[in-house]
Amino acid sequence: MYEINVQRDFIARHFLIGGDWGKENFPHAHPYRLEIHLFGNTLDQHGYLVDITVVEDVLKKLMEKYENQLLNDLPEFEAINPSLERFVGEIYQQVAVQLNFDNISRLRIVLWETNDAYAAMEREL
Repeated sequence: MYEINVQRDFIARHFLIGGDWGKENFPHAHPYRLEIHLFGNTLDQHGYLVDITVVEDVLKKLMEKYENQLLNDLPEFEAINPSLERFVGEIYQQVAVQLNFDNISRLRIVLWETNDAYAAMEREL
């Protein structure tokens, strides 16, 4: 099986709601790293699983939406805890729609919140 991975670093802010998490209940920033992993068994007519520039365009749109934003202010996180798991799930849904190619069989999104902690979502397409 082939795999490609494209990554981007960005900073976004959030605060947690619905519990007592000390300083996490107040707005703070994280240096996120987003990884998009695409898997498939066949290549296209150009010898690509997916043209990396297409994946980079998807990442560019995500950066325009999330970079330097307070996640709590965005409609997808209205009145819910913008946890790392919810954030990676939201990104997964957006990427799955935009990179839905016949030869892609699996998508994995990894979102690092710090150098030590990440959440991931992976599914067959």
